[in-house]
Amino acid sequence: DGFRSGAWITTVALRVKARLQALGATVYLTRPSDTGVGPCVDVRGRFGTKMHADLTVSIHADGSASSHRGFYVMKPGLVRGYTDDIYARSARLATAVRAGLLDAGLPIANYYATNGIRSRTDFATFNLSNIPVVMVELGNMKNAADARRMKSATGRDRYAAGIVAGIRIYLGR
Repeated sequence: DGFRSGAWITTVALRVKARLQALGATVYLTRPSDTGVGPCVDVRGRFGTKMHADLTVSIHADGSASSHRGFYVMKPGLVRGYTDDIYARSARLATAVRAGLLDAGLPIANYYATNGIRSRTDFATFNLSNIPVVMVELGNMKNAADARRMKSATGRDRYAAGIVAGIRIYLGR
């Protein structure tokens, strides 16, 4: 049916950006459009730090088994010399983003993560960042219910609202 993750993720990212800017935030995107391929994982991992950002939220969609549904948030595991400076703050960010997505009425994943959060030690996005960072798998494109939500304007608004709410929780605003 022509459903591609890039187009809807870009739409969600742009909605997050607009909402945050309306609140007075400065927002930087590593990929402002759905054209071509995104930057290398090394570039993405260092991007937030390079921009002197307060945090990084990397937005994704999963492509798991069709019975899998819902969102989960990934955070850095403890890797000495790489994530020890952001480990605790990233865990708080992950908890806050999960809370924002739950408050938006989005279902937590029934796979891969415990209570919607999973630690990873093997991602450059985490290991090369010096600011709090999370990656969010907002849903599973192969799950019919998730795909319907991802395709709808209302669903995209809910994803954006949830991410923004999580960021605001993390920042205490």
